Amino acid sequence: MWDERYQKSTLTYGAEPNDFLTEQVGRLRPGSCLCLAEGQGRNAVWLAEQGFEVTAVDQSSVGMARAQNLAAEHGVVLETEVADLAQYDLGVASWDNIVSIFGHLPSELRRDVHRRVIGALRPGGVFLLEAYNPAQLETSGTGGPSDADMLPTADELTEELNGLDIVFAREIVRQVNEGEFHKGEGAVVQFVARKPSGE
Repeated sequence: MWDERYQKSTLTYGAEPNDFLTEQVGRLRPGSCLCLAEGQGRNAVWLAEQGFEVTAVDQSSVGMARAQNLAAEHGVVLETEVADLAQYDLGVASWDNIVSIFGHLPSELRRDVHRRVIGALRPGGVFLLEAYNPAQLETSGTGGPSDADMLPTADELTEELNGLDIVFAREIVRQVNEGEFHKGEGAVVQFVARKPSGE
């Protein structure tokens, strides 16, 4: 599905970065950033423009090829990896930041990925996420899976990311206008957490 969707001539979710990411970028640490389920690279390329050393991972080889093209157009360097997050090795104490923007996963896999996120962050590292929450199924907007199991709440994220210090967590309804598939009223969960520095 994703390869087919990403082969279209226009970028599926547009070329502009996610609004929540641009609002919260000041909370990220300088250094490396891993972008999960990064699609066609719009957020990864923007982060590279801000000076981060960015690696984007997605299961779609077409999406990652488009990400490299977008990086070249913007004159930045981007590492890309084609991988299924169920098997992808995030490493241990490997990243200053990990970002997940509308990267919806079945809840069991999401909990496993978030467990690995905690271990993969360096002390003081930051995890930033925006996703649709279950209320999205009742909004007039478009976007997100139709399966509520893939739509996390703030409480679920807080539980799954136990071990990180919560910096920012809320559920809101906002206008989301990102390309063809994210349009209109969006019920989202926004989440920023930091790994204790141990100092």
